[in-house]
Amino acid sequence: MAANNKPKKSLKHKGLSALKSVLVYGFIFIIIYTTINWWRQPVMPANPQLQLIDYQDKSINLGKISQSKPTLIYFWGTWCPICSITSEAINELAKDTHYSIVTIAIKSGSDQDLHRYLIENNYTFTTINDRNGEIFADWQGQVTPSYIILKDSKMTQGLTGIQPLWSLKLRLWLSEAF
Repeated sequence: MAANNKPKKSLKHKGLSALKSVLVYGFIFIIIYTTINWWRQPVMPANPQLQLIDYQDKSINLGKISQSKPTLIYFWGTWCPICSITSEAINELAKDTHYSIVTIAIKSGSDQDLHRYLIENNYTFTTINDRNGEIFADWQGQVTPSYIILKDSKMTQGLTGIQPLWSLKLRLWLSEAF
């Protein structure tokens, strides 16, 4: 029997090779994710309607609110399975932060249906009922959940998909700082 003359790869070499693969594929994932997120993000209309009425008939002036600090606008729907996850973070953010949070529920039924849903889920955030999806369409929204950060009545950031609480806090802080 002939002896195998090939040198065996060391454990260190295998580990470095695996790390390299993880970094390369991770980098590719980040590029693809960022590109898709950028493509799907809402776009601020030329003349946005920033004076809105929430589902309880309270006037909300997004332009005025965003003058003093960044304001997070969260587009979601009661019918959206991902939104049931992200709304928890939004609710926590609305309770625990000095930033303003305004949510816009897209095609989520009557004001009574929306109120019932908010109560059932213990959501206390400010909510505008976009019954026909007109507000979302005006912002060229494509997917839920979507997020916009307004500062001084201008959109500073647009996001889509699952966003962890720390990411939203960081983005609001960055919008305030810069």
